[in-house]
Amino acid sequence: MFRFERHLLTIIFASLFIFGCSDKDNNTESFKAAPYLIDIPFPFPTNLNIPSDNPMTVEGVNLGRFLFYDGRLSGRTHPDSLMSCGTCHIQSNNFEAGINHPLFQGGYVHGISGEKTTHVMLPLLNLVWNFSGYGWNGFLYADNPDPYFTSIEDFVRIAVTAENELMGDTIQVKNLFQHIDGYPVLFEKAFGSDIVTFDRIEKAIAQFVRSLISTNSRFDKYIRGELQLSQSELNGYVLFTTEEGADCFHCHGGSANPLFTTHLFYNNGKDTLFGDQSDRFSVTGVEIDRGKYKAPTLRNIAFSAPYMHDGRYKTLDEVIDFYSSGVQLSPYIDPLMHHAVRGGVHLTIQEKADLKSFILSLQDDNFLVNPEFSVPAKFPDDK
Repeated sequence: MFRFERHLLTIIFASLFIFGCSDKDNNTESFKAAPYLIDIPFPFPTNLNIPSDNPMTVEGVNLGRFLFYDGRLSGRTHPDSLMSCGTCHIQSNNFEAGINHPLFQGGYVHGISGEKTTHVMLPLLNLVWNFSGYGWNGFLYADNPDPYFTSIEDFVRIAVTAENELMGDTIQVKNLFQHIDGYPVLFEKAFGSDIVTFDRIEKAIAQFVRSLISTNSRFDKYIRGELQLSQSELNGYVLFTTEEGADCFHCHGGSANPLFTTHLFYNNGKDTLFGDQSDRFSVTGVEIDRGKYKAPTLRNIAFSAPYMHDGRYKTLDEVIDFYSSGVQLSPYIDPLMHHAVRGGVHLTIQEKADLKSFILSLQDDNFLVNPEFSVPAKFPDDK
């Protein structure tokens, strides 16, 4: 019998949640807002990465959801120029573009300019537990000496202004939303003032992104004692969590790490030559970091194709085949790749099937359709 306990994180600053918001653009008076409560099931970590200057509120998350999906986030209103975070981050594709996106090819996205992004996308889920930096190479991290490249909030600004994404202007964006009916009221509810600043736009969207939490897969229910996995799934779990098996757990966790990522960076043996100017080495300057990239979460991974930082694998079967017999040895390969010297873990056909069955048990169907994360039925100025 599995023991089950739940931790309810209650963020309390005062009995009615009173705090002062420190803005880069404006100072605001203290105001009242409802704390956004995150239900943390066993055995997920209770330590959350929520900045002290941007605590999550119901009103902030609600505003962030509207902004996340509003095509005017580029600062434009012409139909041919409408683009939002939700244009690329599709809920049903684990908040990635997906391999069959109608506007993009092969998982790479491009912005209004038509220029492609440097890498394919990483999924937007469970980032409230990420403390190691954002992006495939972790170029946004808390201790970055550049204070404008530290957080999800900064990621919003980068996405809005980058030429290969929304290619917008922050002043134009904030001025536009200031004059869209309904938005000033939402900003007042979220931040205590109806003045729209880009700092508040960043904070609201970041709050919404931190609310994108997936904790209810078949595997989660198994750990909580609510159902039994199939024999194939259990066999795959053993393979996943043993060095003699598929040896996945060092980078992707297991029952002791239900996030199914360490959020760390590894050279997993995809290549022997490293010419990418945006790998982990480009951030740290440490020689051994050449060819390293973040280990993505395996939750809902079936919907996150294509795979690897460059989208080279289109299916999970291709990924499993790579780790089985396609690993390439180099001076930069991570020491946790214990089977690299023989090219991989050499799984049998049945073992590959079992491993895939287990990985698919990490699918959280509710997360992929949860209406709280979906495109709003109406935007603030809809009549």
